[in-house]
Amino acid sequence: MAAFVRVVSQAPNQHMLVGFPGISATLPRLEGKVEIRPSAGYSASVAVSLVTISLWRRETIHPSANSVTKKHLTAPRKEITDVVGREMLLWRSPPGREKEDFYAMDLPFVLFIPFGRGGEETARRVPPASLQLPSRTAETYYEIVVTVQQGQSEQKKHHFPVPITRYDTLSTFGMYNRPESAERITDHLVTLGISLPRWSYGPLDPVSVYIKLAPNPDWLKKAMKVTVKTISISLEEEIIYNHEGDEPTRKIKTLASTTQAVGTRLAAEGYFTNMGLVFPSKDQRDHDGVLPRGKPAFPLYPVSGFTTTASLYKIEYYLTVKAHMQSARDILIRQPIIVCPLDHAGCKDEMEAIEQSAKDASHIDPDNPMLPAPMIVRPLDYQALNVLGFTMVGEVRKPLIE
Repeated sequence: MAAFVRVVSQAPNQHMLVGFPGISATLPRLEGKVEIRPSAGYSASVAVSLVTISLWRRETIHPSANSVTKKHLTAPRKEITDVVGREMLLWRSPPGREKEDFYAMDLPFVLFIPFGRGGEETARRVPPASLQLPSRTAETYYEIVVTVQQGQSEQKKHHFPVPITRYDTLSTFGMYNRPESAERITDHLVTLGISLPRWSYGPLDPVSVYIKLAPNPDWLKKAMKVTVKTISISLEEEIIYNHEGDEPTRKIKTLASTTQAVGTRLAAEGYFTNMGLVFPSKDQRDHDGVLPRGKPAFPLYPVSGFTTTASLYKIEYYLTVKAHMQSARDILIRQPIIVCPLDHAGCKDEMEAIEQSAKDASHIDPDNPMLPAPMIVRPLDYQALNVLGFTMVGEVRKPLIE
């Protein structure tokens, strides 16, 4: 008899993902149980030899997928599959027996997601977040894979998608709330300096920058003849495909921009201004205003992308400030920033839950987590048919009414 397999959480209406991936203090992990039942009928038992579970990460890239003409002429889609963490053995038949017959098996499990401690090898790296870019130019998704072996000949793998989000780029963390500054000199006349009050942003978050144009005091007379025409700022998304390979492909897209007309000569004390824009968000609703059902493997993000580094691609964001001048060369500063899938208010809402999750995780031993006892029902057990919703009335099987 073939086996019907599904993966559920240990408690009803609870997500299998416990903790916050990317934050080691919360011990991010997947908790649940594997349920095995007969696929058809109610009298035939299931013969099982081995049950294992693991978390797989799949990544694919096709940089030209958004072009109708290029996607058929360029190289085909590239795909890799890795096992995240370790494979866990849930059940194995006793020595000397090829398989055992069961009516039902509930096997609890816990799969710890690597959180970056203990080494730089691939098995310990923090896995990137689930993401699917438009036209599937790049995507990362995760699957819980349950391997059920029934005898020596038959082995089947059952795949269950699970979305994973990273929480180590929240804009409320202190390391992202420190001011960042940069300076650039194109020639010897003018220095462009910028300062960002913070450098992690989410959808609809205001992005403000302090801009300073200062003349070179050693060439003051010549610098004061320079006219500042315009100052422009823009947010750029840079996607690097195959960034660890020999031929990386870069694609840069401007998300938002604004320009301020100045038209004044540079004074001895310089020119100062504040500029800003709003980080764009993606409308998740369709043309009828209905929020569509999300895909099982991908969370619904209010942004088209965010800062992430995977094996086949990398997404980075920059705040570009450009000063257009007369009698001097233009100056450009490209300052890297962090983009988070949550806005600043959403990041604040998550902080209390992260703190509570860290307190709960302090009582867990990763080397020996406490799991509930497995539930295994064999055909010869007392009232074994009850687990399948039947019972024996005399010598006749009847539906069980509790």
